[in-house]
Amino acid sequence: MNTTTPRIFIAATQQNDGKTTTSLGLFAALRKRFGRIGFIKPVGQRFVEVEGQRIDEDSVLIDQTFSVQTPLEAMSPIAVEPDFTRRYIEHQDGEFLVRRIQNSFDRTAWEKDFVIIEGTGHAGVGSVFDLSNARVARLLQSKVVLVVKGGIGRAIDEVALNRSLFEKEGVEVVGVVMNKVLPEKYEHVRDFVGRGLARLGLELIGAIPDEPLLANATLGQVCRNIRGDFLNGRAYARRRVQKVIIGAMNSSHVLQYLTPGTLLITPGDREDVILAAISMSALNEGDAQSIAGLVLSGDLLPQEPVRRLLMHSEVPTVTTKMDSYTAANTIHSMTVKTLPGDTERIARIQTLIDQHVDVERLLQKI
Repeated sequence: MNTTTPRIFIAATQQNDGKTTTSLGLFAALRKRFGRIGFIKPVGQRFVEVEGQRIDEDSVLIDQTFSVQTPLEAMSPIAVEPDFTRRYIEHQDGEFLVRRIQNSFDRTAWEKDFVIIEGTGHAGVGSVFDLSNARVARLLQSKVVLVVKGGIGRAIDEVALNRSLFEKEGVEVVGVVMNKVLPEKYEHVRDFVGRGLARLGLELIGAIPDEPLLANATLGQVCRNIRGDFLNGRAYARRRVQKVIIGAMNSSHVLQYLTPGTLLITPGDREDVILAAISMSALNEGDAQSIAGLVLSGDLLPQEPVRRLLMHSEVPTVTTKMDSYTAANTIHSMTVKTLPGDTERIARIQTLIDQHVDVERLLQKI
């Protein structure tokens, strides 16, 4: 296996702490310094179908954003399908999986100046099939950066716990990146976490402030999560949802809540609320001043005259079989992922990494 190409393993203390955000931003930052950067996600839990192959969605994101020039199957050698764990426990073909990961790394590193390896979940994820993040980092002979969500006590505790698993495998954690730090507490948190990590012999090499743009889902993401369909306005699928309300009140009262970026959820037969949304959209010209959209719940549609008005309006509308409260709860609990082509979000991630992560210090440590 290739042992000469510089590499770093991006791990996290929990799922959805910001590994992909960090990997994407570091890829852009390192490409400015080295030129040819490789990427691999050895074990992926969320995948998409690409030409009949199951490819981790983060590998697709990196490839489509940066044109990595590496076969996708090498960037995503193992996709954990629903019955993957059961089949492994029955047959335990661990050596085959190890060879696949190492061979894929060789292909990923071919003619590259640096390789980013992205883990999945916390350090112990994958232990059930003998490929925890800690073991994979050892197999690929990589040092590790740990990503942790903003906070002080809990964040330091989680870093200490996860580092112990890497140490057990003989893998060095060279630094910590803290993500989603509340802006109003930024300096305070960065100071105390830095001091707390130093007591553990670790260095805080980055603290990324919480960014609303990265937390807000697009209308298209909402549609997928509530298993909906666009009635109209599919062209606005990338419009961002800043706030979600349920239109259960009188239409005269709902108007005061329809601020720009609001997603209104209402039963499809509440024609008074639907007409209020249409009228508000007509009053506010321009995409930036518009409500994010409308969700018609309960598998209901308004009568034909109102439906016709809606179809010719500037209000993008999604229909769903879910009731209003189930739809709202689903939206509030959804994980917002960065998707290929989301240029605004990707550009903001790159800026945040440039501004808040000490890339030069990271390179010194690896």
